Order: sequence, then C-alpha cells, then structure tokens
Amino acid sequence: MELRVLRYFLTVAREGSFSRAAEKLHLSQPTLSRQIKELEDEFGKQLLVREPRHVLLTDDGQLLRRRAEEILSLAEKTAGELMSGDEDISGDIRIGAGESVHFSLIMEAARQIQEKHPGIRFHIVTGDGRTTLTRLDRGLIDFAFVYGKLDPSKYHVLDLPVRDKWVLFLRKDDVLAEKETIRAEDLWERPLLFSRQALSSSTHGDELLQWLQKPLEELHVAGSYTLLYNATLMVREGLGYAISFADIVNTAGTELCTRPLQPPVYTEPSVAWKKNQVFSKASKLFLQTLEEKFRAK
Repeated sequence: MELRVLRYFLTVAREGSFSRAAEKLHLSQPTLSRQIKELEDEFGKQLLVREPRHVLLTDDGQLLRRRAEEILSLAEKTAGELMSGDEDISGDIRIGAGESVHFSLIMEAARQIQEKHPGIRFHIVTGDGRTTLTRLDRGLIDFAFVYGKLDPSKYHVLDLPVRDKWVLFLRKDDVLAEKETIRAEDLWERPLLFSRQALSSSTHGDELLQWLQKPLEELHVAGSYTLLYNATLMVREGLGYAISFADIVNTAGTELCTRPLQPPVYTEPSVAWKKNQVFSKASKLFLQTLEEKFRAK
C-alpha cells in the first residue's frame, strides 16, 4: 500500500468521479482506474461502487478513506519535521482544542514563538474532548487543549491557572431571562442542549449533573452540539437552552443572552501530550515556552 496510491484513492473519493480525479491528478483515466483496482485487489475488498456518472464508497471504502486521511496527514507531518533545518527552527505544530476564551493563552505562547521563529506554523483543529484525545493518541496532533481528569499513564498534563465559568444561553424574551441567576430547579422541566463533551465526559457530566441534581434520564435533553455557535442558532429558534462556557459567543446585539448558574460551576483547562512522545524541534520549543509561561503560576 503506497502513499501515492492512497492519495489517488482519496482524490477519487473526494471528487466522486474518476474523470474529475484523473484530471486533478494529471493522470489518464485508465491509469487511475487500474491503480484503484490494484488497491482493491491488494485488500481483497471492493472499495468503490462504479456508477455511470459517479462513484460511491462502500463501507470498506469509507473506512479506508478515514484511515488514509490519517496516514497521509501523519506522513506530511513527519516529512515536515525531518526536513526542518538546523539553522533556524521551523515546522508545523498541531493543536487540538475545544472552545474556550482561555485558548487565547495558548495563542499568546504561539505568537511569542513565531515572532522569533517565523518558519513555525500553527494548525488548530477544533473538536470535543473525546475527538481531540483520539487525534492525540493517533499522532495527528502534538498537543491537546482539554478539560477533565486524564489518564496519567498515557498523558503528561500542564494545568493552566484559569477556569471557565458555565452559563445558560437563552433568548432575551424568555421568562428565565428575567432572573439574575439560574438555579437547577429552573431547568428541570425545560429542554436542554448539552455539548457532546459534557454528555460523554465523566468530568463534565459529573459537574453538571451534580449541579442539576438529577440524572440525565430524568432531564429533558433536547439535543447536543459540538460547536457553541451552532448551539446558539438552536437556542435562537427555540429548540432549547444551551449550557456552556461563558464568553465564547458574544450575544450583544442578538436575540440571545446568558445567565450565570447558581451556585457557580467552573472547569479548569489543561494542555496534554502523550507520554514518550517524540517531539520535533518546533514542538519541543513550544512545550518549553508553555512550561515557562505556566509552571511558575
């Protein structure tokens, strides 16, 4: 299984057509078709369903597409690290992160590094905690900006000296908007929208359920979300109330507002990386900068 052929397969999958993929790859269509057929023969699986005007991925094809994207991303990351020069530190640093106003602290460190080493590039991948840690485990990112307790046998963790405050996002014309703070009993019978991380993470889930004083089964969970901006659209349309961190979305001048929870609920973020991680020079410098910035605080 060659990286070159995986790139061919991904191009066909993305274009949905052999002819368009061949044009993009500057190959003849018969050559491209033969390469994909050899790939199918190598795996002993049908990867594509060839229709007259387009191609569809089989279940095996969908699996290979996901894995091929991971493999090629890791290959590009490795090549960039190996080709980084000795004279000046350069290369790519990939960070997975959830939504938080405190991620700006990480970007402050990134700016400090890039001012001295403009050849260093930062790539941010946004996702919930579970997805971010999966990417970290697979080597697709170098660092994870996450919440909650992590397995100390798998990860090194740098705790940040800040905390995020949970608030309720709701419409300004909602009856609850008349209250200065929101108590758990105010929400027991109302439709709630939780982040996917809050529903899947024992830490986030425990924090919120302790505050709500009821198990999920006894609450009206109207939906979930990954990105808060999309959740605010759900709130605007009356689909429910979103519980999330303050200050991520500015509600000024909109139909929405926020109200703090009472008693307050806070969560502390951290930066994590894999134990026994082999870092590039750029990643080592970034970690050193983070530790100097936060260890003393």
